[in-house]
Amino acid sequence: MQDMSGLEPAADAPAARRDVAFLSGGVTCRAWLYAPFRHRPGPQPCIVMAHGLGGTRDCALEPYAQAFAQAGFYVLLFDYRYTGASDGQPRQIVSIPRQLQDWQAAIAFARSLPEVDPHRVGLWGTSLSGGHVVTVAARDPGIAAVSAQCPMLDGHAAARMARKDAGWGRVTRLAGTALLDIARSLVGLAPYYVPLVAPPGGLAAMATHDAYAGLTAIVPPGWRNETAARIFLALPLYRPVRCAGSITCPALLIACAKDTVTSPRAVTKAAARMGDNARLIELPIGHFDVYVGDGFARTSQEQVAFFTQALRA
Repeated sequence: MQDMSGLEPAADAPAARRDVAFLSGGVTCRAWLYAPFRHRPGPQPCIVMAHGLGGTRDCALEPYAQAFAQAGFYVLLFDYRYTGASDGQPRQIVSIPRQLQDWQAAIAFARSLPEVDPHRVGLWGTSLSGGHVVTVAARDPGIAAVSAQCPMLDGHAAARMARKDAGWGRVTRLAGTALLDIARSLVGLAPYYVPLVAPPGGLAAMATHDAYAGLTAIVPPGWRNETAARIFLALPLYRPVRCAGSITCPALLIACAKDTVTSPRAVTKAAARMGDNARLIELPIGHFDVYVGDGFARTSQEQVAFFTQALRA
């Protein structure tokens, strides 16, 4: 009988994935851990991933995780507390400080795995999490590489874009819903929810011309299109671009020139502050185009090449 042990798996075979969990602030966060497509001896590098504003691990991120696993990396793809498969009450809360804490806990969990090299942990972020990975890497000099696509690096600039698109009236209404939500939380009432995405003219976190079609194209059945409104007061104050100069590891920043949600100019500014550590790629696409079609093909290819050089050198 022919010995089949030396044959490589098919190029399009899915990488092995298992459910794992870790604690963050006393709350259980759940994740998928992908094993490298091909076995190599010894501890291997790992890429930690999470989604942007209101996104969960099953919103078009698995193709990225599979691409990284097939390139030889462990991948830890997690949901923040209060969202997706992770625990935490009330649901659909987006808290920037707690999400940053979740990132730190996920990184610590990845480093604790015997099959992972703790000195070769990279971070991958998109949209809001693209800002998170910059913030976390600036605080943690042990991070080995960072990739951020269409990242939210300047909440103040994003707020100006929203005001220009929607007008003062809608922005003021969103601020009012945020104050109402905060007031309800102070007296122990359930959050006041606002849609994450709506068609143009709607009252939502994102209501630009491409937001509703772009986001609803990548979400799974049962995904909750809502967020506690308190986040609308926090986002304009979140400016990861300010700490970009503190990053000492290799970084890849992918800006979308037609982005209607986050500021491409802030991405360029962050790359300049990172200096020789950063590579900037500017693509003529919109915010949601990175997850599908040619946008996904280009961004995933660039990021696989980046992590291969940064984490396997």
